[in-house]
Amino acid sequence: MGARFLIRNIGQLLTIRSSDTGPRIGKYLSELGIIEDAAILINGEKIAKVGKEKEVLKGLKRSSITDEIDAKRMMVSPGFVDPHTHPIFYGTREEEFCMRLAGMKYMEIAQAGGGIRNSARRFRNASKTEIKRQTKAVLKRLLRHGITTIEAKSGYGLSFESEVRALEIIRELNGQQPIDMVPTFLGAHEFPDEYRDKRDEYIRIIIEEMIPYVAKHNLAEFCDIFCEEGVFDIEQSRKILTAAKRHGLKIRMHADEIHPIGGAELAAEVEARTADHLVAASDEGIRLMAKAGVMPVLLPGTSFSLNTGKYARARDMIAAGLAICISTDCNPGSSYTESASMIISLACLHLKLTPEEAFVAYTLNPAYSLDRNHLYGSIETGKIADLIIWETPNYKEVPYHFGVNLVGKVIKRGKRVV
Repeated sequence: MGARFLIRNIGQLLTIRSSDTGPRIGKYLSELGIIEDAAILINGEKIAKVGKEKEVLKGLKRSSITDEIDAKRMMVSPGFVDPHTHPIFYGTREEEFCMRLAGMKYMEIAQAGGGIRNSARRFRNASKTEIKRQTKAVLKRLLRHGITTIEAKSGYGLSFESEVRALEIIRELNGQQPIDMVPTFLGAHEFPDEYRDKRDEYIRIIIEEMIPYVAKHNLAEFCDIFCEEGVFDIEQSRKILTAAKRHGLKIRMHADEIHPIGGAELAAEVEARTADHLVAASDEGIRLMAKAGVMPVLLPGTSFSLNTGKYARARDMIAAGLAICISTDCNPGSSYTESASMIISLACLHLKLTPEEAFVAYTLNPAYSLDRNHLYGSIETGKIADLIIWETPNYKEVPYHFGVNLVGKVIKRGKRVV
């Protein structure tokens, strides 16, 4: 295929090149692989050449270029890879936001029938057409903020029929809009209304009915669980995750978000790909996760939205050798945002990441967490051309200029989509 697309006059190009050693840890978490005065040549969906503009243009017949963008000395980075989202829902929960402002805690609202169960009722009562329409709007906003690949969870159905419907919607939307979605089964997000007093029966349904069906029909790559006090305890989580592994699903976990119940330790035990939230993770949990190679996915937007004042100990995790990721946790309850730039600001201000660490934790590392590192997360020859052309010449302005979207253009699979 001939050359089609040239992006030139790039002032600052963040390549975030991958390596043979796996996801970035320690000092390597800060390496952005910056090239100044750069250009990128794209053939079809893939990056054909990247480097200094004079090197990229050498020997290139300009007549072979069918599309060209002058970046006007602005910054270009990889598209963001968001490793923890809940985009398949119906309706919103702004009334619960106001309840939290009035002093109620998130878990108090959940125990009173709100929270995830509130979303489950709305999801079950909505038509597939209504759900898809709302989900497309969420995905469009994510894309405008430079997010080009996401991990997409079910979890607002909480029944066999509704969880399958959520995963089928993810499959259908993967071919109907630009963002690539990696599906995760989260039937163990909460106990539904009808099983509040029959929890063992709901766990049986997850293990004996939902997981086998999801695995047989390739509806998800990962299985997740909300392992937390008042939801799924350690033993219940172990049973469900063990069953998921038995059926070939890879493991992700909501772990130690609110209480230190041993979720990080369990993530290490079951060799989860990621453990997410980790606000209350113990020192021992962090140590065991590092030993087992579990990747933390940290969600500062959730702590910010819930106004807890408590954030995950990212610096301790980095010191322990963990390959951290960051994410929006886009969902209608605890973190209703699609703003990648705001998450980077919060990661710098509250997780104490440097801007360099935040960019790596939102591109290359999450691509590894989703087994997509050969496709996304960096700007290298042979990878998919998922790129952001920014309206700033310097990556440091992204966390500094908080609360605004400095994304100018988004390229997805070699095509302009924003």
